Amino acid sequence: MHDHIPLFELKEIDFERISRLVYEQCGINLHEGKKELVKARLGKRLREGNFKSFGDYYRYVISNEGTDELISMIDSLSTNLTYFFREESHFRKLSEVAPAMLKESGGPSPKLRIWSAGCSTGEEPYSLAMTVNECAGALNPDIKIIATDISTRVLDIAGKGIFTKEKLKNVPPAILKRYFQVGSGQSEGYYRIKKVIREMVQFSRFNLMETPPSSFLFDVIFCRNVLIYFDKGTQAALVKRFYNCLHKGGYFFAGHSESLTGLDHEFKYIEPSIYRK
Repeated sequence: MHDHIPLFELKEIDFERISRLVYEQCGINLHEGKKELVKARLGKRLREGNFKSFGDYYRYVISNEGTDELISMIDSLSTNLTYFFREESHFRKLSEVAPAMLKESGGPSPKLRIWSAGCSTGEEPYSLAMTVNECAGALNPDIKIIATDISTRVLDIAGKGIFTKEKLKNVPPAILKRYFQVGSGQSEGYYRIKKVIREMVQFSRFNLMETPPSSFLFDVIFCRNVLIYFDKGTQAALVKRFYNCLHKGGYFFAGHSESLTGLDHEFKYIEPSIYRK
């Protein structure tokens, strides 16, 4: 006999309330086409928390007791598709511009600061760390990558730095050998990022709708395949915040399917999806 899995009806009013709440909390625009996604992903949360309906669930997440569940709800609704060296041309461009940026930072210890905004499970910031480390040569620079995401679930995975083989399909063999430890025994089929790279990356939860702290000043910002979740007004505000977080001459990388066309911004266009302050 099958266990009875409750199927919840997502009423229009509940969908509107949840969409508005998600938009207010993190700017993600859940339009009508996302209704099935919301129903499927939150249906699981309803079953696990023994809620009777979406209305019941909504009332709980907006209550004082529901703060943790609100974070879990946003975790469930933010999509996380990523792999190492995704949109590879961006990493090629970074390796072209990074040596000059390191030289210009001056002093005995050259510095480079990068923000991976919407870092998901960590493949992007680790790819950034490996790329910069490769082109730093004998400079022994001080490289720091701040990697942020709204989802605590993906940040936990990212911090461990352990990945399956399919996530590494784009990693060149020499890089794989240099920067990954191969798991054996119980860890067979898994790879772990070496300490030298893990130590360059600092993970923390940050909501892109908030004003970044004044310590957020970078040479390079990667925020790729994140803007597509926001409406035009939110995109423009976010791009302005990124502009303010960059040093003069700093680079901003958006996703290949994203463009700043139609947004009011001060960036200089370099090539598709790459901009400079």
